[in-house]
Amino acid sequence: MSNIESKGPLAGVKVLEIESIGPGPFCAMLLSDLGANVLTVGRAKRDENSEVPIITRSRAGRVDVDLKTEAGRNKVLELVGKADALIEGFRPGVMERLGVGPEACHAINPKLVFGRMTGWGQDGPLGMAAGHDINYIALSGALHSMGTKFTGPVPPLNLVGDFGGGGMVLALGVVSAVLEARASGKGQVVDTAMVEGAGALMAMIFGLRESNRWPAHRAGNFLDGSAWYYRCYETADGQWMAVGAIEPQFRKLFLDGIGVGEQYAAICARGDQDEEVHREIEAIFREHDRAFWTQRFDGTDACVSPVLAMNEVAAHPHNIARGSFQKIEGMTQPMPMPRFSRTSLAAPSSKPSAEKLSAWGL
Repeated sequence: MSNIESKGPLAGVKVLEIESIGPGPFCAMLLSDLGANVLTVGRAKRDENSEVPIITRSRAGRVDVDLKTEAGRNKVLELVGKADALIEGFRPGVMERLGVGPEACHAINPKLVFGRMTGWGQDGPLGMAAGHDINYIALSGALHSMGTKFTGPVPPLNLVGDFGGGGMVLALGVVSAVLEARASGKGQVVDTAMVEGAGALMAMIFGLRESNRWPAHRAGNFLDGSAWYYRCYETADGQWMAVGAIEPQFRKLFLDGIGVGEQYAAICARGDQDEEVHREIEAIFREHDRAFWTQRFDGTDACVSPVLAMNEVAAHPHNIARGSFQKIEGMTQPMPMPRFSRTSLAAPSSKPSAEKLSAWGL
């Protein structure tokens, strides 16, 4: 990635990351990828085996403190005085009990944006309850909507609650509040609840449901694999192809590609979820391997793609052309995004930055 004017649009923004797991580090990664100077405050007794690479990339470095001691609290408050934002992922009230809650921090730095990440939010009946991604998306309507009539609800890894509805939403909230603070001179608390973030990701699905275009029961809609034109098909070599031919013109191209285009009208008339249509298309895909089908649909608008394993994505021609995945420091990783025409992004690194640390007085 070339240098143009800066190392990202958030260059100069300083963020103090109180070490946590999952969505907290992901939020910090997004901010640091965009150029923010992120300093991690870790535990004095650290377990290096619990640290996950890539998601902790591009930080200024880390300072390990014991927040249960006066010296540790004072060190955090000293750093707060130099920060634009702080992000933390404890249960409600923990930061206050440690003496570094919003009130204490705003007494030091009134412009500070205090970003909070929890599963349930800072209040409410479940505010203090333990949970994980699967629990949060269960109460958002998202989990119920994923899966088939045969599988029941299928957890989508921890992408919807932790990362999409959590870390990414917190990053947006922090950037928004920093922008507002620069105009008003006043900081504020950003209360990010993963259950609410997952709910926001479901906005279109709620809209379809409320307009009677989405069934109340699981399966039977056009996005969950129930439709023959929007699902994955196994190939002769045990690999898979993803078909997303939602629009009629794309469905026709898809059926042409598998050799049954002349049956387009008849197949559509049998309905999206006709089990016999599913079985017929499954049988066709099992006649050839993934490479054959990839080549067959290459350059068409049939919306058919090979399902790549994680160890394959960096070698795909499109990802190579864009540099979307690269091996850096011995690890294949997704590169920072989105892309900016003027404020380019720096390549990620796991090494501390002396320049960024000096901005914290370290």
